[in-house]
Amino acid sequence: MLLSISLILLVGMSMGWICRKLRLPGLVGMLVTGIVLGPFALDLLDPDVLNISADLRKIALIIILTRAGLGLDVSGLKKLGRPALLMCFVPATFELLGVLALAPRLLGLTMLESAILGTVLAAVSPAVVVPRMVRLMDEGYGVKEGIPQLVLAGASVDDVYVIVLFSTFTGMMQGEGISVLRFVNIPVSIVFGIGIGLLAGFLLAAFFKKARIRDTSKVLIVLSVSFLLAAIEDSLKTPITFSALIAILFIGIGLQKKSGQTAQRLSEKYGKLWVAAEVFLFVLVGATLNIRYFSRVGIPAVILILGALLFRMLGVFLCLAKTPLKKKEKLFAMIAYTPKATVQAAIGGIPLALGFACGDTVLTVAVLAIVITAPLGAFAIDWSYKKLLHANKN
Repeated sequence: MLLSISLILLVGMSMGWICRKLRLPGLVGMLVTGIVLGPFALDLLDPDVLNISADLRKIALIIILTRAGLGLDVSGLKKLGRPALLMCFVPATFELLGVLALAPRLLGLTMLESAILGTVLAAVSPAVVVPRMVRLMDEGYGVKEGIPQLVLAGASVDDVYVIVLFSTFTGMMQGEGISVLRFVNIPVSIVFGIGIGLLAGFLLAAFFKKARIRDTSKVLIVLSVSFLLAAIEDSLKTPITFSALIAILFIGIGLQKKSGQTAQRLSEKYGKLWVAAEVFLFVLVGATLNIRYFSRVGIPAVILILGALLFRMLGVFLCLAKTPLKKKEKLFAMIAYTPKATVQAAIGGIPLALGFACGDTVLTVAVLAIVITAPLGAFAIDWSYKKLLHANKN
């Protein structure tokens, strides 16, 4: 396991550095590292590391979501109002509709199988999007207009919405039928997540004001609370739950509201943690990719992925209609909402594990979506934000 960790960090960071020198996103090098070191190529990673890779990827996601909450400027988001709410579910719904229209024709799936594939594809990747929106907020691009805040918050809620739909459709495939409670749970889990996160953030801020402890200890406490919330969500078997990802994001927001200086210092600490977490996240995502699957679905799957993205971008455009945003700013939001990675890696293999006939196809298309959209989406964001957004940081 120690050898595997050293290979992940050394080779992953080196490949990331090489890609950045070539003006490619660093995550491309990390994904390639995972593919090469993983079980479908050189097979140099210890199985014990791969067995806990889902947990390690979740830890990385928790780190970047907390950092995003600590630095999120809610004032810019409030100015947009209705579009901010619509961005949480309309683009994903449009992408799902696009898959329902295209998958039966291109891949020969039934409507229910297409719905399952659509929910796997429809989630945007916080792992790709969130760190880039955090960087935009740090550099001041589009902050006054609320664009990075809009994309960041929407991407976080978007995943909750899609995952609940995915569990509903897989339940239907297993013969459980349509559950009204599962659909009711979508808004309820989001509201509960916001409330729990804000309460935890306020309580932590009050505790930090009274307790004289180092910032490093504060980071460990916030991380522990975040892990606890994620574990509680996983253990809940009730029809109505809460979203731990939303709660974790709002812990940072609550801390920021009650103690801005503390939040700023903790954000810097989390930025340092992200250096290592990013490497683990994308190398381990790459290690899950079986490149032999690609030839099974071929060009029709690529057409499906690109067609579904056009539906998603149309959804973003409609959300931002009649807003004060300029055309260039709307175009950036459409681009920023395209990358896939984390959710697809997490749930893409579930239909196959459940024995669904469409399982191989769903996993293959999910993997292909990561390979196509994660590097291209990251590259498009990195390349376009200075051209499409206005720098307004003081």
